[in-house]
Amino acid sequence: MLVLAVVVERVGPGPFVDAVRATSPAALAAALAITALTTLCSAWRWRVVAARLGVDVPLRPAVGAYYRSQFLNATLPGGVLGDVHRAVRHGPKPVALERVVGQAVQVVATGGVLLLVSPWPAAAVAVGAGLTVALVRWPQVVAASVLAAAGHVVVFLVAARTAGTDASLAELLPLALVVLLAAAIPLNVAGWGPREGAAAWAFAGAGLGAAQGATVAVVYGVLALVATLPGAALLATGLLTKGVLARA
Repeated sequence: MLVLAVVVERVGPGPFVDAVRATSPAALAAALAITALTTLCSAWRWRVVAARLGVDVPLRPAVGAYYRSQFLNATLPGGVLGDVHRAVRHGPKPVALERVVGQAVQVVATGGVLLLVSPWPAAAVAVGAGLTVALVRWPQVVAASVLAAAGHVVVFLVAARTAGTDASLAELLPLALVVLLAAAIPLNVAGWGPREGAAAWAFAGAGLGAAQGATVAVVYGVLALVATLPGAALLATGLLTKGVLARA
């Protein structure tokens, strides 16, 4: 929350108001559709990791559990309580390993893209080679992780265009990866804080303006939250079912 307060103090409330006004039904629909695919990829990754640990997690329940987890992560402090909820219901080791694998692939992909646009682009070849080796050894896990990360990037790009950013995709891609990596830091309040701070810093560094970065991050936050609402519906349905069974 401190990071978010600093961002508001630096850029003012304008970017946050602009973000809410800019969010459109088309952007929300796109975020819902894309997040459905990323959730499927993430659930598949969890299923494969769990199978390697001798735990059977059927795909359909995995998708439902992942949606619930994402909604809780997006609405509760820390950004990991949804994963804790998933771990309690389905076992801690598969959930922890699945999250570590997903974050590792995201870190490597971010590093590779940043190196590609840095003064040392040749170093990106080494990162790409490492990712290729991992893909050969764990094809389903790495492929699902890359697809899920790509989906989050696409939602960020939708947010950028919705916020009125006219920067090229080549400019936005490294910014998106940096912001999404910061968003994964479990030091936020209901998903807000590090993401907006990183966006303001990254966009300012790219010459696009801190206020523009904050606006894009807030639009992304709104899109990401709405995209997890199926998880809220599943949680509510589960609670209602338990209540009916308890009274029966």
